[in-house]
Amino acid sequence: MKKCVSILIVVLTVIACSTASQNNIASNNNVVNKKGNDTVRIANDSLEYEVIIIDNGFNTWLNSRALPRHYYTLNYLENKNYQYVVEWNIRASQPNRYNPNLYEMTIDYQPQIRYGYEVNYLIYNYMIYFQNTYKQKLAGYVPQR
Repeated sequence: MKKCVSILIVVLTVIACSTASQNNIASNNNVVNKKGNDTVRIANDSLEYEVIIIDNGFNTWLNSRALPRHYYTLNYLENKNYQYVVEWNIRASQPNRYNPNLYEMTIDYQPQIRYGYEVNYLIYNYMIYFQNTYKQKLAGYVPQR
């Protein structure tokens, strides 16, 4: 469990590495590689950001229970991800109140940066997976998919 959460945190922290061409990120082609051990890697062509999700069971959950791509709008995913990340960061900053094994570090998700649909889709679905798997409620209603 600790390994899964720490990997998610590292993955989401890497997202915010883009500063120079924030508005052009959405136009770059995203590359999604699925590797063994439930590793999902997302990167744009210029490698201004990279997301790696490593969590036992996430890839299986994503393929079997998550709603299909483009079910949600990009705006919906960005808004939900921002809400989830804000709550995540609050919990990460209060290790005496929340389980520090679940929330090991903060996530640097910047809403003004356009990460693109695929990145937001995978982050959103990981947050849903995390909440359902570890019985957490970050913000509002959590789908039970």
